[in-house]
Amino acid sequence: MSIAYVFPGQGAQFVGMGNEIFDKFLDASSYFQKANNILGFDIERIMKEGTIEELTRTEVTQPAIFIHSVLMAKSLQDFQPAMVAGHSLGEFSALVAAGGLSFEDGLKLVSIRANAMQKACDLQPSTMAAVLGLNDSIVDTICKSITDEIVVAANYNCPGQLVISGSPRGIELASEKLKEAGAKRVLPLKVGGAFHSPFMAPAKEELAQAIMETNFSNPICPIYQNYTSHASQSADVIKQNLIDQLTGSVQWTKSVFNMIQDGALTFYEIGPGSALTGMIKKINAEVVAEKKT
Repeated sequence: MSIAYVFPGQGAQFVGMGNEIFDKFLDASSYFQKANNILGFDIERIMKEGTIEELTRTEVTQPAIFIHSVLMAKSLQDFQPAMVAGHSLGEFSALVAAGGLSFEDGLKLVSIRANAMQKACDLQPSTMAAVLGLNDSIVDTICKSITDEIVVAANYNCPGQLVISGSPRGIELASEKLKEAGAKRVLPLKVGGAFHSPFMAPAKEELAQAIMETNFSNPICPIYQNYTSHASQSADVIKQNLIDQLTGSVQWTKSVFNMIQDGALTFYEIGPGSALTGMIKKINAEVVAEKKT
């Protein structure tokens, strides 16, 4: 029986999320000390007792979710994945957990990524919306039909649940067309900008340089990456896919499908929240998907 471990992305943060780590992981203090030094602020305090407002700042959220996910994986005595995957930011957590990147280098890259994304968001207005109840192909066609504004499918989360990303007007136009095409709901998201879209191009340049200067190793198992949805165990391929992911879409539905095709029968979600568990069950109701605590 092949076991896959999956790691969540931005949006999974919660107040007091740091306390759970100290309950589970004896070496938590030393890792938090390293994290505080790398980030230049007290992430331990924020993750233990910070407000939701503090936790939802991009430059805090991404490191917090990464730290929680990686340290929860390190706390497991039986962590022997046949394969791993992460949703967006979670790809960095998955890679560290699978030995492809050190904790310190992973955290540095996550911090650079978060700050670069925030700077890209500040350059021009952009946003995202969740689309419920439509086939992927219909959403793709509608996004491509809007040519005078930028709007793209950003996250293919599970059948009937996508996220689109683009300019405010592009999202508005797409929302009208998607509702006309039969979408159950189109929900504007409270996000800083259009993640996984061309709006992230300035951030991509900064992240690319940082990734190329960082030492990666081949992970202990295949990682199924968002950009291609396919397995990789080559450090060079993994690097390029992490870069391309920033402006490309998150192919989560296809990634999970490919993991199942390659033998995954059980999926364990590690990190804050259980959003991925719900998505996996909608992708294939026959596999075991549960939160690992």
